[in-house]
Amino acid sequence: MTAFEGEPALVDPARTALVLVDLMDRITALPLAPRSGEQVVATSRQLADAFRAAGATVVLVRVERPGVAAQPPGSALVAGLQAEGDLVVVKRTIGGFHSTGLHGLLAERGIGTLVFGGIATNLGVESTARAAADHGYELLFAEDAMAALTEDEHRAAVALNFPRLGTVITSSAVGFG
Repeated sequence: MTAFEGEPALVDPARTALVLVDLMDRITALPLAPRSGEQVVATSRQLADAFRAAGATVVLVRVERPGVAAQPPGSALVAGLQAEGDLVVVKRTIGGFHSTGLHGLLAERGIGTLVFGGIATNLGVESTARAAADHGYELLFAEDAMAALTEDEHRAAVALNFPRLGTVITSSAVGFG
């Protein structure tokens, strides 16, 4: 199901979390489509600021490579993205739920709805969203807060897969009610 750009998606800030996936320098610097990593980060910052102002939970998921002595340069979250009170989850697989404790952290807070953004649309975001659907969360996808390695990969996730899991919206359509 896809919401129209102007159609608001009202969420309860006490029961909703924003989940931003892999917004790290080494990932946002990749050649991405249909928008740059810089554009995804800017939109994600706006969403995170709105969620924090409404008293909603912000979750930042980042990846670490397993079995290496040191992570590659640029493996930290983009500077200035994390704020006090945000939850940071470190994953070692494509998705953000496997062996991270994310489901428990969300359950402790009574979260039932997740709004997704991040990179890559069809990899980290989609894998995390599929696990979230398996856990029974209601899902919203802020399409303009995502990008992939190619536009075709992004569009396939947004047009074919996400509507089967939840509702595709724009970041400006997220409202708090």
